[in-house]
Amino acid sequence: MKKQRLWTKEFLSISITSFFMFIGFYILLTTLPIYVLDDLKGDGTEVGLITSVFLIAAVIIRPLTGKWLDEIGRKKILFISLILFSVSTIFYFWANSIAVLLVLRFIHGIGFGMVTTAAGAIAADIVPNERKGEGLGYYSMFMNLAMVIGPFAGLTIIQYSGFHLIFGLCAVLAFLALLLSFAVRLPKGGSSSPKSQQPPFSFASLFEKKAMPVAIVAGILAVSYSGILAFISVYAKELGLFEAASFFFVVYAAFMLISRPFTGRWFDIYGENKIVYPAIILFAFGMFLLSQANTTFVFLLAGAIIGLGYGSLVPCLQTVAINNSDPSKRGLATSTFFTFFDVGIGLGSYVLGMIAVSTSFSSVYLILVGVIFLALLAYYLLHGKQMAARKTGYSKADLPL
Repeated sequence: MKKQRLWTKEFLSISITSFFMFIGFYILLTTLPIYVLDDLKGDGTEVGLITSVFLIAAVIIRPLTGKWLDEIGRKKILFISLILFSVSTIFYFWANSIAVLLVLRFIHGIGFGMVTTAAGAIAADIVPNERKGEGLGYYSMFMNLAMVIGPFAGLTIIQYSGFHLIFGLCAVLAFLALLLSFAVRLPKGGSSSPKSQQPPFSFASLFEKKAMPVAIVAGILAVSYSGILAFISVYAKELGLFEAASFFFVVYAAFMLISRPFTGRWFDIYGENKIVYPAIILFAFGMFLLSQANTTFVFLLAGAIIGLGYGSLVPCLQTVAINNSDPSKRGLATSTFFTFFDVGIGLGSYVLGMIAVSTSFSSVYLILVGVIFLALLAYYLLHGKQMAARKTGYSKADLPL
């Protein structure tokens, strides 16, 4: 049979929409702490609050967004969330106190949680079923690229200009995402039409139970990855390798990109276990190397191995969550997955920060090796064991729809 097309106008539109939105997200993630400390004269606690409030808002809204996607419709929720996200970005120009910034971050976090959930569900609808792993892998790749470009652009602008340029750039990126979303067209017979309503605020209406096993695994892995997102620059400074910190994510992205064309295709052919187990082990090995790093080479080598490991895990696990759920509940499955993921990032950043105060960042990364192996055990018990009990290899006909 002839393969269905993956690189359609619709797929590119939703991928680039997410790409622009995530660039702005990562620019603010890396520069707002400096804004709080230098311009608003805040302290470390308030820097933590700026990040936590944003993630709390995203976590709160995701389950509701998943319900709305399947009841109201994908496109309506996408437009509403992008408008909220874009308008919120403009108001950073007037965020001249900690209190105002906290309120704005909460509202912006609501928009972020809604947009990412809606865009992920739409991407899952657009990608052909027999190329789900490959397609969602490429979709995730756009977000990984934004993770490299955003921090690099933000920190470079700060060196030569001020925060008005930062806020202006983020607003432009948000409105570009909004404009591009108009090119998104959902497939006929997809999940774009509203579904029959479920009882409001019941567990089943807010979370997709079939997606929860791998969502739990993703949350545990996110705890480990939060140690990199939150502390890699501080750790590099502690090691005397601060100049290498900006290249960590560049190396990470390069090796993630090298692996992405193969891992997505292998997922579709051989099944998730063949990808997830090796990827978790690679992630653990990369984290161990990071904990032992004392030279630039070892520091960047850890980034490369983590890129191969963790860079493959998130799209694979997201695909499993979607494949395990009914097609009519893909929006709910996407929100369930990312709710657990956001909780892992937020909880990890807070707890690991407290651990680092009494130990060292090297010890934190060594502890996270154990957390990654806990995720390996959780995957085996919650999903991998059941998959292993089935046929060892997948043919195209065996793939879940």
